[in-house]
Amino acid sequence: MKRPSAKLTDTFVRQSVKRIKIIFICGARPNYIKVAPIVASSRKHDIIEGLLVHTGQHYDDNMSRVFFDDLGIPKPDLNLEVGSRSHAAQTAKVMERFEPVCLEHKPDWVVTVGDVNSTLACALVAVKLHVPVAHVEAGLRSFDRRMPEEINRVLTDAVSDLLFVTEPSGVENLRKEGIPDEKVFLVGNVMIDTLLRFRSAADTSTVLDEYNLSPGHYAVLTLHRPENVDVAENLDALLSAIEVICRDMTVVLPLHPRTRERVRALNMADRLGAIRNLRTIDPLGYLDFLKLMAECSLMLTDSGGIQEETTVLGIPCLTLRDNTERPITIEEGTNRLAGKRLATIVEAYRAVRAKPPVFNGPPKLWDGRAAERIVDRLIAASGVSGGAGTIPPESL
Repeated sequence: MKRPSAKLTDTFVRQSVKRIKIIFICGARPNYIKVAPIVASSRKHDIIEGLLVHTGQHYDDNMSRVFFDDLGIPKPDLNLEVGSRSHAAQTAKVMERFEPVCLEHKPDWVVTVGDVNSTLACALVAVKLHVPVAHVEAGLRSFDRRMPEEINRVLTDAVSDLLFVTEPSGVENLRKEGIPDEKVFLVGNVMIDTLLRFRSAADTSTVLDEYNLSPGHYAVLTLHRPENVDVAENLDALLSAIEVICRDMTVVLPLHPRTRERVRALNMADRLGAIRNLRTIDPLGYLDFLKLMAECSLMLTDSGGIQEETTVLGIPCLTLRDNTERPITIEEGTNRLAGKRLATIVEAYRAVRAKPPVFNGPPKLWDGRAAERIVDRLIAASGVSGGAGTIPPESL
């Protein structure tokens, strides 16, 4: 009997191996940073057929396309082009446009990242169509239901089949909410995967030269949360605190498009422009912003992800909020809650200037391999051999 040729045998093997169809969702700046290493890791496995769907939640080039370029993310297979809307309208529009995608492509998994409206909307569509959902960055809790992101986090976790967690607090939060341990995996932080991968590349950025900045002699400020920029009293307090800090050093503010609009709407544009030593610039791409952040002496932010990035970079960070869903950045990192009032922000600023936090290295599993652990677990959960490697919560 004639033996089949090696070529025919290879063809048979490829046809007989189950392929895993995964739809990866991204929609806003933090999503791009988180989804990039997962997509890259998935492409190392021939058995994975990936589809990258951009919801279009961020549509400004500086908030969208430039991040795809910087991070080497392939062009999205589909763009839902949802754009800016109210929370309800945006969530509904994402659901309306994502449902036909699921019906046409029949994925084995929908992978959502973070806590934006696109995260929840796509998870709801998938679960209603009986498509398994994996949530990356699950379990984070601020315990403040006034935050839209908190609602998105809680509801996405409730309907997800696999929950990938960045820090031990997330494991405990999910356990308290009744999520079975077998669904939960502490894998590390994909945002840090991206930071570690591109840290050297960011050093080629000329952003400091462009803005005449000296390493270690300026602070960086980011503001975008509605509680800070939509409420005149809170924005007034924040600007007053920045005026105090600017007496000591230059503060650089890459101005989020929504923040710029709210400052104008609240008639505070002139005041913002009049703050001495405050440099307001356009939003930056990932590499430029990473360089700007890595070389500053102080970060002031209301962003969640920046709390994590500064923890790994060893940069003192003042979080301009009353709470954080990322407690590990305070317990093990360089982050400090400063609140939203003038007195508390100035007090925190003076304290960190007098005694900078000690950098003890990154938290456990923030090692640049979180995406590998996620993809391995997705393969294992699909009934296809390919490895595990994650650390289940019961082994902590």
